[in-house]
Amino acid sequence: MATTAASKPPLVQKVRGLTGEVVKFGIVGLSGVVINFAVFWVCINGLGLASLRSNIAATVIAIATNYLGYRYWLYRDRDAASRKREITLFLVFSGIGMLIETGVLAFTVYVLHLDSHYEQLGAKVIGLAVATVFRFISYRTWVFTALPEPEPAVADAASGQELAAQAELMLATEQIHYAKAE
Repeated sequence: MATTAASKPPLVQKVRGLTGEVVKFGIVGLSGVVINFAVFWVCINGLGLASLRSNIAATVIAIATNYLGYRYWLYRDRDAASRKREITLFLVFSGIGMLIETGVLAFTVYVLHLDSHYEQLGAKVIGLAVATVFRFISYRTWVFTALPEPEPAVADAASGQELAAQAELMLATEQIHYAKAE
């Protein structure tokens, strides 16, 4: 069967859906950023850890909280059939994002010699911004994959079977009603 124009969502609907996804991604990400920066600040100021160790610790904690937000709120309707694959890919892409963020911080501290706590925070902001774009694209493309849409022929066959079942039910009801009337 040919696919009708009504079965394909219009571009406006796709953009609206992507906008909502970006907003939710931003909310989960913002909570992760707050956690990330709070832990980073405590580690470099309160615990006296080096900036790179502090960044790694803060990012790992933020990754864990973000996974919960992405899986159970933003991408809850996505395919979760293979959690092991999902978690593995999430950790791989989050790790790459952490390397991006830590690389920018290391470049700022060790190459540019900008090592005050506020300069480190500035480098962390830049690294986090670049890593966030990478994470958004990779999470939605490879980690939290959309459920496959049914083939039009399969959907038509399913609706045909459903229609036949309803017709049989109506006939059975009519036969019972007719038998009671006699």
